[in-house]
Amino acid sequence: QAFQNPPPPCQDDPESEDEVYEVVDLTEYARRHQWWSRVFGNNSGPIAEKYSVATQLMMGGVTGWCAGYVFQRVGKIAATAIGGGFLLLQIANHSGYVQVDWKKVEKDVNKAKKHLKKKANKAAPEINTFIEEATDFIKRNIVLSSGFVGGFFLGLAS
Repeated sequence: QAFQNPPPPCQDDPESEDEVYEVVDLTEYARRHQWWSRVFGNNSGPIAEKYSVATQLMMGGVTGWCAGYVFQRVGKIAATAIGGGFLLLQIANHSGYVQVDWKKVEKDVNKAKKHLKKKANKAAPEINTFIEEATDFIKRNIVLSSGFVGGFFLGLAS
């Protein structure tokens, strides 16, 4: 049951007799009241129940192509910016405008690696939960997901 009885009030505190609190089990509430039910109505569920296979493939393909195309463009811009920055840094270093303490850079990079490893171990349960949810979504909407993957690769290639 989502609601539990509150503990009995303390006898020492005169104000505690008026205050009664209810404890709500949020995990059970979330299972029964999913966010899409509030947004789309109670009869909304996996997309496989609503649209034909052709419609799902088309929707997945179009959204996948758009995502792939944007990913390709943004990736090229990011690679150009990062590569150009390193190139300018090397030219400035070679010309004598900038002196880089490579030992300090190496020390800082190793320190950052250790810090990231610690953080990665702490974040593992959250990442596993996300992966499980994504896998569940893909299994429930396999046709839409297949169309998305195909469209994504087409968007990357175009």
